[in-house]
Amino acid sequence: QVQLVESGGGLVQPGGSLRLSCAASGSISSIYNMYWHRQAPGKEREYVATITRTGSTNYADSVKGRFTISRDNAKNTVYLQMNSLKPEDTAVYYCNANVRTITTPTVANYWGQGTQVTVSS
Repeated sequence: QVQLVESGGGLVQPGGSLRLSCAASGSISSIYNMYWHRQAPGKEREYVATITRTGSTNYADSVKGRFTISRDNAKNTVYLQMNSLKPEDTAVYYCNANVRTITTPTVANYWGQGTQVTVSS
């Protein structure tokens, strides 16, 4: 089994910064694409960013230029550096990843439990 655990959320003022982390653990053979999504109160979950195993990145237009996704393959960890935060960035942030486990030849998608980010003065 694979577990993803996010950390780093909290309360920040508009214009501030936060860095989220998401560590994967378990019977991992390989981790492919890693993602961040978010879900604001009363809204559907939305895509935030992707990073491939080799470091290529993609972002939602709403966060482009403010957020940076990165990863440390040796630590099975993905990060989301969030700068110039706005109240509309308030949401629960989830990481997910495409993972091949030691025991299963197919690639499956796993999700973390989420971490709350609140942007407010």
